[in-house]
Amino acid sequence: MALLEAAGTVSSRKPSSTTTRRRRKPAPSSEYTVAELYLERRGSRSIVGNIYKGRVDNVLAGLEAAFVDIGLEKNGFLHVDEIVLPGVEAPRRGRGAGRDGRNITDMLKPGQEIVVQVVKDPLKTKGARLSMDLTIAGRYMVYAPYGEGVGVSRRLDDKERERLRKEAAKLDLKGAGAIIRTAAQGAKRADLERELVYLFKLGEVLQKRVAETQAPALVFQEADLSVRVVRDIFSADFERAVVDDPKQHHRLVSFFSRTAPELVDQVELWEEDTPLFEAYGVEQVLDSTLSRRVDLPSGGYLMIDYAEALTVIDVNSGSFIGRGKGARLEDTITKTNLEAADEVVRQLRLRDIGGIIVIDFIDMARARNRDAVLKTLRKALDEDRTKTFVVEISPLGLVEMTRQNVTDGVREIMTRPCPTCDGEGVIKSEETIAIEFERRMRDLAKETDAEAILLQMNPRVSAEFTGNEARALHAVEEETGKWFHFEGSEGLPLDHFRVLLEGDREQVLERALPFREGEEVHVEIVEPHMYSPGDAVAKIDGYIISITGGTKYVGEKHLVRIDEVGRTAAVASLLDVPAAENGDSGDELESKPRRRGRRGGRRRSGAKAGSAAGSSDSE
Repeated sequence: MALLEAAGTVSSRKPSSTTTRRRRKPAPSSEYTVAELYLERRGSRSIVGNIYKGRVDNVLAGLEAAFVDIGLEKNGFLHVDEIVLPGVEAPRRGRGAGRDGRNITDMLKPGQEIVVQVVKDPLKTKGARLSMDLTIAGRYMVYAPYGEGVGVSRRLDDKERERLRKEAAKLDLKGAGAIIRTAAQGAKRADLERELVYLFKLGEVLQKRVAETQAPALVFQEADLSVRVVRDIFSADFERAVVDDPKQHHRLVSFFSRTAPELVDQVELWEEDTPLFEAYGVEQVLDSTLSRRVDLPSGGYLMIDYAEALTVIDVNSGSFIGRGKGARLEDTITKTNLEAADEVVRQLRLRDIGGIIVIDFIDMARARNRDAVLKTLRKALDEDRTKTFVVEISPLGLVEMTRQNVTDGVREIMTRPCPTCDGEGVIKSEETIAIEFERRMRDLAKETDAEAILLQMNPRVSAEFTGNEARALHAVEEETGKWFHFEGSEGLPLDHFRVLLEGDREQVLERALPFREGEEVHVEIVEPHMYSPGDAVAKIDGYIISITGGTKYVGEKHLVRIDEVGRTAAVASLLDVPAAENGDSGDELESKPRRRGRRGGRRRSGAKAGSAAGSSDSE
């Protein structure tokens, strides 16, 4: 799902009299910008809001916390601040025991069954964050069975808060508590009473399931993503909700019919041929959230880097050099930072980045410019529904802030760690791996009596040995007194190292050579020869084939005949071009040797691009 905000004034729309409205024409994309994205996978739904009957697994007085088994892979974490027991005042963080002298070990015991609610999804290596202060969310209010009194959202203006507080004071909460939500703006007492009856019924169902269910088990499941989003944020301030799935459209219409009938008419079913996300530009924005770089309008850019404990956003001026002949450095920097402040908040909302965030603005000399950037940042954060806390900008231009982290962000949901680097972002270079393999080759030579050894490795690594006239390979062979041959393909991991064959030199050479003289093979000519003008180079799994007179055919596929074969390279001549063009005035061979496909008949080592292919090393 995506939340789009109007970039300007959007023309008003007259309500329709039907309850199943259909959007017939795509809205102009210039009217809207994507502000927030909501993602959820079928196999990994968010469990925030779910209520479980759990069993205390361990109580740790030193952490003032307990670990609770709720039936998930990892135990949930329950801090002492989140413990709610009827008639018992829980101790608070850092304050030791409560008024009655009890601590967490007195309140909870291993094996005790308790009812808890998830307030934060399991993230990375941590389990879910739990609370015993249960809440059941409705559209206009949040019902708290163990709470007291009535609270009103601070996002509403003072006048509306006071009106809602008076309306809620007349409600019979039956000893429970409630929080009036932002969506209740303009709601009447009858609306609140209608929803309270619905929430009471949910509370009764919850109590019944708790009594009948054996721990650990789920006893109340939060609504799915579509209902949850429209319940929490959709209001009269929204122009419409556009849905491209008939089943979801029916669910939302049913939900609003029960909770806010006046909004039913604003739910539309998309029936155009163009996909909904494509029509509104959501697909492109979704892809952009995976990029480290975010460009700014004036030519600057942001670089977003994720670490284990925090997220770092670096602001760069890029190609922006100021406006006009009289532009000053301070003005250029300030303009870039002001643009960055707005874009940083947009990216935080789009990517749902939480936790500690450090923004490295470009250093500004004047205090008033730093204040202007910080003011712009805080103003943009006013539009963010997620809790944030911003520290003053430092003399170095750093802004430290926190943003509530409840569930995985867009990046975590859409991606997985790289299987090659395990999420590190870097791998060992071919040269580094070749140095490690060289040590292993020396050790191997000491352990075997064989004259020659055939090794399997990635051609890009073996090219470190066979390239540059195979100097590295000759040095190892001279030192060890052994012959080494290579075989492999690009599909092998870079760190793959395997001994395929040990034996006398002729036996290993027979297995290692990829071609025989006179064989024909189709190749793609990839580049001109570095040391032989007029010739070109083809590569098959890294093995270099030097093609006589092939320069003019670079980028094309041709049939060639292998004339000379060496351990690291071969020499070939073109067969499917006129002899005059090939530069070969000799007679055509009468024999018809067998032809091979692009990959040849054997798998073999790669040779480094640009190496001396002309030296076939056929000794």
